[in-house]
Amino acid sequence: MKSFVAKPHEVERKWYIIDAEGKKLGRLSSEVATILRGKHKPTFTPHVDTGDHVIIINAEKVELTGKKLEQKLYRYHTGHPGGLKEIPYKRLMQEKPELAIKQAVKGMLPKNSLGRQMITKLKVYSGTEHNHDAQKPEVKEI
Repeated sequence: MKSFVAKPHEVERKWYIIDAEGKKLGRLSSEVATILRGKHKPTFTPHVDTGDHVIIINAEKVELTGKKLEQKLYRYHTGHPGGLKEIPYKRLMQEKPELAIKQAVKGMLPKNSLGRQMITKLKVYSGTEHNHDAQKPEVKEI
């Protein structure tokens, strides 16, 4: 019996919509990373992008446990000497809650060109409105 290997042109992609209201950031991110990678499918192949598209709504209503809202920092570097920037998650969740979710999911994907391709299938919106009705997304409960 031969092993099944998915081919990129044979992959069928679905669109899922996930409501982040009341969900914990880490648990939501790990589930979304699994869907983006395609590990929920029987046709999963590690070196092929077999994942589906995910739309996350209500990103501003995602929760962090413990004192993470006050203590956790989002760090990035501008590329200039001394250019390390730190933003507390409390401010990040007020200004750009989409970025917090996107970075959490990105950290759970492979760190290579395949992971960069997978993260493009994630769409995050802070409100309930999105512009992907034409793709007929299915509601996925997590």
